[in-house]
Amino acid sequence: MALPVAARSARLLRDPALRPRLLAARCQVPPVTCRRWLNLQEYQSKKLMSDNGVRVQRFFVASTASEALEAAKRLTSAHHLSTFSPAPVASRCVLSWSSADAKEIVLKAQILAGGRGKGVFNSGLKGGVHLTKDPKVVGQLAKQMIGYNLATKQTSKEGVKVNKVMVAEALDISRETYLAILMDRSCNGPVLVGSPQGGVDIEEVAASNPELIFKEQIDIFEGIKDSQAQRMAENLGFVGPLRNQAADQIKKLYNLFLKIDATQVEVNPFGETPEGQVVCFDAKINFDDNAEFRQKDIFALDDKSENEPIENEAARYDLKYIGLDGNIACFVNGAGLAMATCDIIFLNGGRPANFLDLGGGVKEAQVYQAFKLLTSDPKVEAILVNIFGGIVNCAIIANGITKACRELELKVPLVVRLEGTNVQEAQSILRNSGLPITAAVDLEDAAKKAVASVAKK
Repeated sequence: MALPVAARSARLLRDPALRPRLLAARCQVPPVTCRRWLNLQEYQSKKLMSDNGVRVQRFFVASTASEALEAAKRLTSAHHLSTFSPAPVASRCVLSWSSADAKEIVLKAQILAGGRGKGVFNSGLKGGVHLTKDPKVVGQLAKQMIGYNLATKQTSKEGVKVNKVMVAEALDISRETYLAILMDRSCNGPVLVGSPQGGVDIEEVAASNPELIFKEQIDIFEGIKDSQAQRMAENLGFVGPLRNQAADQIKKLYNLFLKIDATQVEVNPFGETPEGQVVCFDAKINFDDNAEFRQKDIFALDDKSENEPIENEAARYDLKYIGLDGNIACFVNGAGLAMATCDIIFLNGGRPANFLDLGGGVKEAQVYQAFKLLTSDPKVEAILVNIFGGIVNCAIIANGITKACRELELKVPLVVRLEGTNVQEAQSILRNSGLPITAAVDLEDAAKKAVASVAKK
C-alpha cells in the first residue's frame, strides 16, 4: 500500500498495542508496542463483531454500482432484507435489534488508508464517505467510487483503487464514549480502558483530562467479571437500562478479543442512539501474528491488494519490506534497527531506498531472497547490511551474503556491519570470500561508507 514514509513507518513500527499516554494516565509503565501486519477492511472488522453478538449498524458490501443501489433500497425498505441475495462478492450483516427502515444511508469507500472523508477520487468525486436519504444517489455515487482511485492524506498522489464500498444504515448518535481492550505486559494480561469522552482523539483526553480515563485489569484466567463490565458501563456514563446494555456489549467485546487472539479491540465511538440502543459505531482490531496458525480464517481475510507487489513477494519469505524513495537499500534485523539505520543514513546526507527486516529466525535462503528483492529495485545504488546478532547467527548472514553476491552478480556497492553472535566467524567468511564487500566497524561508519559509495557515482 502506497503511503508516505512517515505514515508507512507508523503503520509498521508505531501502531500501539498499548497507547502510552492513555495507560500512563492510570499507571506509569514503559510504553509497549507491537507490529501489526494483518490488514482488515472496515466491513470485515464489523462482520467479525456482528458474528460475535456485538451490535453494529446494518450494512452491505457492494462491488458494483447496481449492488450498492440495491443494498440502499433494501436498507430503506427493511422488511425486504431477509429476501435480499446480493452477488457472491457482497457480504451483508442484518441485525435483529433494528428492523425499521433506515432513515439515512452512509456510503463508505473501502480502502485501508485513513482520511477517506476528505479524500478525492480520480473520477472527480470529492469525499470517500457520503450521507444521503435517496437510494438512487447511492448508486450514482458508487459509480464514481468503484474502480477509481481514492487519494487521501495517507496514500500516494495516485491514490488507491476502490474495489468495494460499504452501504450502511446511518444512525444518529446521542452520546459518544470510548472503549478499548488492550494487552498490557505490566499487568500480565488484558486491560479494559474507557472514557465518557468518545469520538475524539483519546490521547488528547488522557493528556488534558486524565481523570476521565478509567481502567479495569482483567484476570486472564477468570475472565471479565459482571461487576467489572457494570462498573465500566457506569464510568462511561450509561444509566438505567443502557447500563446493562453497555455491560453486555463490553463482555461480548472481551469474548471476541479472546476468541480471535487480538492484541487490541478499540471502539470509538462506543455510543448510544436516541432510540436507546448501545452501538459500536467504529472499531479497530489488531491481531497477534503469532496466532496465525489457529486463526487461519481471519488471516485469510488479509487484504494485500493495496500493498506494493514487492511487499507481497517479501512476505512469501517471511521478510518485512517497505519501499521508500531513496537509493541506499537497508538490510537489517529488527524494526527498531531498521528505523535507526534509515535515520543515520539521512543524517549522513543519504536517502534510504527501503527498509527490509529479516526478523529473528533467519536462514541463508532468506538472505538470498532479500538480496534478490533489493537488487530488483532500479533505484538502489548501494546496499547497507546492518545486523545485530542476538538470536540471529551472523555466520548464517555472511554465508547468505556471499552466496547472493556470487549468484546474483551484484553490481552495486555493498557495505556490511555485523555485530553479535558468531561475528568473528562471519567477518572471516566475508574477508576470505574474495568479493568486493566493504566492512564497517559500527553503524556510523557503515552509513558514511554507504553514502560515500553512492556519491562516487
